[in-house]
Amino acid sequence: MTTPATPVPGQDPPSPSPLKIAIAADTFAPDVNGAARFAERLAAGLVARGHDVHVVTPSVTHRTAGTYTELIEGQPVTVHRLPGYRWYPHDWLRFVLPWRAKHYARQILDEVHPDVVHSQSHIVIGRGMTRIAHERGIPVVATNHVMAENIIDFTLLPPFIDKKLIGVAWADAKRTFDMSRAVTTPTRRAAEFLERTIDVTGVIPISCGIDAANYTPQLGPKPDKRIVFIGRLTTEKHVDVTLRALAKLTDLDVTFDVVGGGDQRRHLEHLTARLGLADRVRFHGRVGEEELRRTLSQATVFAISSIAELQSIATMEAMASGLPVVAADAVALPHLVHDGENGYLFEPGNADDLAAKLRRVLTADDDEYVRMQQASLEGVKIHDIARTLDTFEALYRGDPVEP
Repeated sequence: MTTPATPVPGQDPPSPSPLKIAIAADTFAPDVNGAARFAERLAAGLVARGHDVHVVTPSVTHRTAGTYTELIEGQPVTVHRLPGYRWYPHDWLRFVLPWRAKHYARQILDEVHPDVVHSQSHIVIGRGMTRIAHERGIPVVATNHVMAENIIDFTLLPPFIDKKLIGVAWADAKRTFDMSRAVTTPTRRAAEFLERTIDVTGVIPISCGIDAANYTPQLGPKPDKRIVFIGRLTTEKHVDVTLRALAKLTDLDVTFDVVGGGDQRRHLEHLTARLGLADRVRFHGRVGEEELRRTLSQATVFAISSIAELQSIATMEAMASGLPVVAADAVALPHLVHDGENGYLFEPGNADDLAAKLRRVLTADDDEYVRMQQASLEGVKIHDIARTLDTFEALYRGDPVEP
C-alpha cells in the first residue's frame, strides 16, 4: 500500500498519495450494461483524481489481446485486455477461459504491483484476481453487480441443472467475498439480497453514481407524450410488459422509444407488430451518449419493468433528465422510485397496473407533472458520482466509511 505523507507540525495535513488500482471487470467498454458503465465511470473518475488505474477485462476478439491506453469518459485509462472469447448464446458477452484466470492474474499483478484490487464480479477475472491478490497480501474490494439468476437464460442447460448451478455460483461467490477487505453493492436492498442469499455480513451499499450535470432536464409539459426505456433487451428486463401496457392506452396519443440492443429485440419487434403498435414504437438500438441524453430530455416518462435491478443506472439517468419514473416494485427499483413522489411503482408483470400508473403520469396536470420532475431531480442528488469516488477511495486506503 502506498505510504501516506508525514504530517508537518503547524501545516495542513498533506493530501493522500495517489494509489495504483487494478480494476478486475468481466464486462467493460465497448459492452453496454450497468456493470460496464459503472466500471468505466469509476476508472475515469479515479484517473481524473490522479490515481494510476489499470482495468483488466476480456479483449473484444482473441487476437486483440494486449495492453492499451484507452480514452474512457474523456480520461486516458490503462486497459489490459486478456484473450477473450464470445459466448454465442448471448449477443455480446465475452469471457476469459476460467482455467487461465489465475495465470493471467499472476501476470498482471507481477507487472502492475497495485496497492489494491477492486473486483467488479466474482465470476472469472474478478475471481482469479481476488485469489492471487489474497495470496500476495494485496487488499481486495469486491463489488457485486450480479444476480446469478440473470445468467441462466444463456446457459442452454436444463432447468434442474440451472438450479444446481445457481447454488454452486453463490457458494463460490462467498469464497471469493471472504477474501475481500470489503464487499459492496449499489443499494441497501441489493446488500440485503446478497446477505440473505449467501452467508456474508456487512455488505456496504454504495451507489454506482452519476454526474447529473451531463443531463439536460426540460421542466414543464412536453409537446409530445413519449414513454422511454433504456437498457439491454433481455428477458429479465420484461420490456414486453411495457408493450402490453402501451396497447391498453389506445385513447392516448403516446409513443414508446426503446433504446438498447439485446437478444430479445426480434421477439419484441414481433410482439409490437402483433399488438398493432408498429406506428407507436421505435426501436433505436444502441446509440451514442449524445443521442441517449437527447432522447431522455425529450421524453415524458421513463418506464422500467425489470425484476432484476441491483440499482439501474438508466433509471438514475432518467431522473437526472427530470423524468418521472414508473417502475416495477422489485429488488432495488423502489430505492430510486418513491411511489407518488417522483413517479409510481407497479406490480411486477402486471400490464394493467403499469398502464394505470403510466396514465396517471401522462394525464397529470402541469403542476403535478412538474412536481414529479423536481422530485426526480432532488432524489438523484444523493447518487452524485463524487460521493461514490470518495467512498471507494476510503475503502481502498482501509479507512472507515459510512454507507
